[in-house]
Amino acid sequence: MDKNTQRLRRARKTRAKIAELAVARLCVHRTNCHIYAQVIDASGGRVLTAASTLEKDLRGTLKNGGNVEAARLIGQRIAERAKQAGITRVAFDRSGYAYHGRVKALAEAAREHGLQF
Repeated sequence: MDKNTQRLRRARKTRAKIAELAVARLCVHRTNCHIYAQVIDASGGRVLTAASTLEKDLRGTLKNGGNVEAARLIGQRIAERAKQAGITRVAFDRSGYAYHGRVKALAEAAREHGLQF
């Protein structure tokens, strides 16, 4: 099994547990150059809000979208957008990535700005 297959297997197990909770989930995806976050409704069918380092206004200000500072900024943005959409409680879906580095920075920034998980 390669690394990506193992990651997707871990993600599938986590998402099964999150589905039992029946709350919106904050889903994180990272690549070498960017980081993405989405708040998806409890049924898993609709993206309620999203933020990423690819957004036009961020691309000009960020030197690199694949670092911890960019992840903190995305965590802050996704929390603010979720609060505007009336969402305060989510389940954190790390998509099989280790809770370390950029994933951890995004989660902590989202918590600091009002999301509960």
